[in-house]
Amino acid sequence: MSQSEPLPEPEVPVLEVRDARVDFAARQGLWSRGSGGTAKAVDGVDLAIARGEIVALAGESGCGKTTLARTIMGLQPMRSGQVLFKGEPVGTSSRKLREHRRHVQLVFQDPAAALDPRQTIYEVIAEGLRIQRIPGDESELVAEALSKAGLRPPERFFLKYPHEVSGGQRQRVLIAGALALNPQVLVADEPVSAMDASVRGEILQLLLKLRDELGLTIIVVTHDLGLAWMIADRVAVMYLGRIVEIASAEDILTKPLHPYTQALLSVVPESKHLEQVILAGEAPDASRIPEGCRFHPRCPLVASGEAERLGIATRCTTEDPALAATKQRHSVACWAAEESQMTTAGPGASP
Repeated sequence: MSQSEPLPEPEVPVLEVRDARVDFAARQGLWSRGSGGTAKAVDGVDLAIARGEIVALAGESGCGKTTLARTIMGLQPMRSGQVLFKGEPVGTSSRKLREHRRHVQLVFQDPAAALDPRQTIYEVIAEGLRIQRIPGDESELVAEALSKAGLRPPERFFLKYPHEVSGGQRQRVLIAGALALNPQVLVADEPVSAMDASVRGEILQLLLKLRDELGLTIIVVTHDLGLAWMIADRVAVMYLGRIVEIASAEDILTKPLHPYTQALLSVVPESKHLEQVILAGEAPDASRIPEGCRFHPRCPLVASGEAERLGIATRCTTEDPALAATKQRHSVACWAAEESQMTTAGPGASP
């Protein structure tokens, strides 16, 4: 490239989260073992997603992944932070949120609960078109959405009720309802968790096809890292309200750096190279986040004495590690990973 040619501008992420923080009041016996307090469901999350990318938010129940997804949708207010769509902050007024949800659509986890049993499939899909006042022939738009979701011929489903179709078809109806608005981003919350293996594969193939043919950006919320491996370009692993590791799906599966990710992957059939790790205890509640690294009370490196040998035990229990990038475009929040990276790179090595 000659000196006179300008460098190309970096592409603005289609969706970005900056330092998102979401708190809930913690009631005794529900969130905390004490007498109330504040539960930090999302605790300082940064995430940028490119157009046409599939990103999986993965982790145990209660890690904050669904709350983060609802925050991205504008369904959950933040204590602080920002959500940006194509570089512009998403407003909080009803009009701004309605506009945002036209571009960013949510696919719910449970079709049986999400679909009104009193509405026909036509009415389910047409409802979003009416709320958003989408111009055009309504029946044609409904038929087009059903076709994109793999329900053909679409007219055959117009007058059916949700209980008259299979579980996989109900999930496709939810996807069709989102597609009817021609969104740019889909947020799918555990989209195949209640399905058998054959139907799971069909729905995952549909999501991949929609990405390839429509250029959709997709965020998949899942507790299953095996599923993330099959569909995602990148995986963000969450623990106690934070992203503790994020990298390409291949790197997460083959070269996990965080002990929590390693433990989650050790029970995934695709990760035969990892020794199975059984984590002690349960994830602490979000109103009692430990000092230091939030994972250290369950960390095998701390429990085995390996952290002490590496000289990081004190940091693990007193300092909260930030998400730091390695030279492989792989980010992790772990003192052991940082120590390993420094040792591998050596003094004076370039990042």
